[in-house]
Amino acid sequence: MWQEIPAWCPLPEVTPNLFAYLMLGLWPLVTYLLYTRLDPARALIWGLLAGYLLLPPIAAFNLPVVPDLDKFSIPSLAALAMVLFVLRDRLPLLPDNRLGQAFILMFVISPFATVLTNPDPVPIVAGDLPGLRIYDSVAAVTNQLIALLPYFLARRYLATVEAMKAICAAYVVAGMAYSLPMFVEMALSPQMNIWVYGFFQHDFFQTIRGGGYRPVVFLPHGLWTAFFALMCMVAAMIALKVGPAPARPRQFAIALYLLAVLVLCKSAGALVYGLALIPVLFLLRRQWQIFLAATLAIIVMAYPALREAGLIPVERMVEIAYSISPERAYSLQFRFDNEEVLLARAAEKPWFGWGGYGRNLIMDPITGRAITIADGAWIIALGIYGWLGYIAEYGLLSLPLILLAREGLVQRSVAFAPYVAGLALILAVNLIDMLPNATLVPLTWMMAGALLGHAEAMARDRRAAHKAAWAAGRHGQRPTRTVI
Repeated sequence: MWQEIPAWCPLPEVTPNLFAYLMLGLWPLVTYLLYTRLDPARALIWGLLAGYLLLPPIAAFNLPVVPDLDKFSIPSLAALAMVLFVLRDRLPLLPDNRLGQAFILMFVISPFATVLTNPDPVPIVAGDLPGLRIYDSVAAVTNQLIALLPYFLARRYLATVEAMKAICAAYVVAGMAYSLPMFVEMALSPQMNIWVYGFFQHDFFQTIRGGGYRPVVFLPHGLWTAFFALMCMVAAMIALKVGPAPARPRQFAIALYLLAVLVLCKSAGALVYGLALIPVLFLLRRQWQIFLAATLAIIVMAYPALREAGLIPVERMVEIAYSISPERAYSLQFRFDNEEVLLARAAEKPWFGWGGYGRNLIMDPITGRAITIADGAWIIALGIYGWLGYIAEYGLLSLPLILLAREGLVQRSVAFAPYVAGLALILAVNLIDMLPNATLVPLTWMMAGALLGHAEAMARDRRAAHKAAWAAGRHGQRPTRTVI
């Protein structure tokens, strides 16, 4: 199977205990219980969210032909099974928007183009990196479809304002609960995954920060945990802004608590995002919040082209980082240097990429060990699938924000719900964070799908209102005003 995870360092050789596989195997049962006790929207939210937070990382069922079944794929597949066999509902796959339909088709077929243009192995003395076969494209297409399941499911069940309010509420509750093991790891060092699942999921050295530890719990890396803390804090801030006056003291305490958790995660990037979003949430009109989110998405879409053209102020960014911390400046410079090398590698196969098995990296020609590190999700997508895959993936994630902004422009008097604007900002910041990190997770696809469904509903209501107004005018009636 193609390796699409970031490669800050080689993953450790791990041996998950029996409980890790038991948790993975029992998760469909947990999902079934959720769907028999909650409405479909909340069952979907909690099935994906709890699976992401609690299931073991790295551990997977490696079955022949089908992709690995792990903490990312099992909750999505279980949710699909509940929709088809418990709810007995149909799951529409193609968006209303033609551009969205094109992105999905590109996302699914890009592995075939990658395979057809990479039949030859990459020569290495210690053992060539294999050429790609049709089997690889079938496995990769299946991976692509599984990755999109939260997108499809959220578009169907989480497109309403009430559902997005439920997403924010779930983030706050989960953030409060998850903070307890996080505090344990801040005090004792990251041990939860070892205690529960029998192994540590990454490089322990990377958890040491500022004379202490940053928590990991059951996520792939401390950066993932910090970004989840950011999402929870922003959701709490949204609740604080729009909540009823009698609840404000309690909501303020929760928001302040989750902000403290974010600070203690010792991740500069997530903290900067959080501090930047707080004034945006409280000072900008929600329509402008949507426009800002769409602008950030467009910048991310264009980032590889801007990077190749030398229009990103790399040196200035390193200087700013150095004024804060020489250690962070070195880390940032290291990332930029790797990006330069990997961009040159991607430019050798610009349209369809190199495919997996590490073919997108620079390898030592003797030992076969990677001598470059792919940190950001964008450079991983560009190197593996080329521009076709990159545009498809980031187009699907950016399209909801762009469509919402379009509705804001077309319907000047429209009032976006606070939860819609808040989730749009979280998604936009997630896209920004995917430049230095590979924090593309099922929750990212879930938020994007929910916002896409909402934007499509707004567009349908607008067209229906225009049609009704035209019909009323045709029959000499005074058109009524429709409020969305």
